[in-house]
Amino acid sequence: VQLVESGGGLVQPGGSLKLSCVASGFTFSRYTMSWYRQAPGKERELVARIVSTIGSTVYADSVKGRFTISRDNAKNTVYLQMNSLKPEDTAVYYCYVSLGSWGQGTQVTVSS
Repeated sequence: VQLVESGGGLVQPGGSLKLSCVASGFTFSRYTMSWYRQAPGKERELVARIVSTIGSTVYADSVKGRFTISRDNAKNTVYLQMNSLKPEDTAVYYCYVSLGSWGQGTQVTVSS
């Protein structure tokens, strides 16, 4: 199982970023995919989740209405569109598959 995130970077408050996570080594369409984040000195927390079969989604209260998780099963990829970014969104963002594997993470920094 391999998960490779990309798309992180430095963005000003109010800006947008789109993270991608390309998966390999398992049947992507069968598994629930999630994005987590971990800020310095804090525990890793769930940001968003998308179920494998029906595509239903779950979001942390702190990102509802600003972030959107989606998946393209043909490309073995899960996305996280992040809009109206705030400094408190600064963290390392990790992709997670319900098999129990994590990506290496991608840094998102929101700062002026």
